[in-house]
Amino acid sequence: MTDDRDPAPNAPANTPVTEPLKSHGRLAVSATLRPRELMSETPDLAGVWKAKVITLLPAAFPGILGESLTGKALKDGLWQVEPIDLRIFGEGKHRNVDDTPAGGGAGMVLRPDIMGKAIDFAQNGAPVNREEWPLVYLSPRGKRFDQKMAQKWAGARGVTLICGRFEGLDERVITHFGIEEVSLGDFVLTGGELAAQAMLDATVRLIPGVLGNADSIEDESHSAGLLEHPQYTKPAEWRGHAIPEVLQSGHHGKIADWRDAQSRAITKARRPDMWEAFEAANPPTSKKR
Repeated sequence: MTDDRDPAPNAPANTPVTEPLKSHGRLAVSATLRPRELMSETPDLAGVWKAKVITLLPAAFPGILGESLTGKALKDGLWQVEPIDLRIFGEGKHRNVDDTPAGGGAGMVLRPDIMGKAIDFAQNGAPVNREEWPLVYLSPRGKRFDQKMAQKWAGARGVTLICGRFEGLDERVITHFGIEEVSLGDFVLTGGELAAQAMLDATVRLIPGVLGNADSIEDESHSAGLLEHPQYTKPAEWRGHAIPEVLQSGHHGKIADWRDAQSRAITKARRPDMWEAFEAANPPTSKKR
């Protein structure tokens, strides 16, 4: 593969430049100091929600977020994602970012001095108020991510996500920056990139204009503290299974009652924890369900 750039000043006229070009996503140009490898000609879009992701795998972004509705919204400028390559802040010939655990043990730990520089870079220009711009470390020991958290992030100006690797991040970084730890669920992944994409998908779809139909957000699982009712579509009968009669009645009141009853029954059976929280937030009234 050849390169269209001019050859080095002292090179023969016909000498091709073979060094590969580097691309690190839609990063902003600003007057602040930044590593040369993170520079890009793509400017920030004023007032647009933005995700900054500190990762050892910057090529993983936008990933699936660049497809379907979130991808269209990304191209349309409704939101932005900036992957920040942690390796660029590493030390030595190989740009090391980790070292052995203090006190011994298996694996490697992300160094505080390296991660600290990456966080300083990521947070430069971001609001200090964490309500406006959360700073999050994706960790299996963190608070479990849920719809309420997605709604909170979507209402902010942006979010910075730190993707862990190896045995995790030096605790001093978490303490120093007051980083919030968030988990995708009660399991362990090899890194935080998949969790980051899942959380960003849940968040970005709540940004006005991304889905196009606001009503679909209101009716889905978790939005009202309940799991969603069953859904059906044509044909009216399939392999001996018919659409429930009430859904074909055209009676909107009866349909709404049926869907509500289904949501309650499914939530109570499948997620007793959610059902308990829903009952606590919605004490029973004289109306029978």
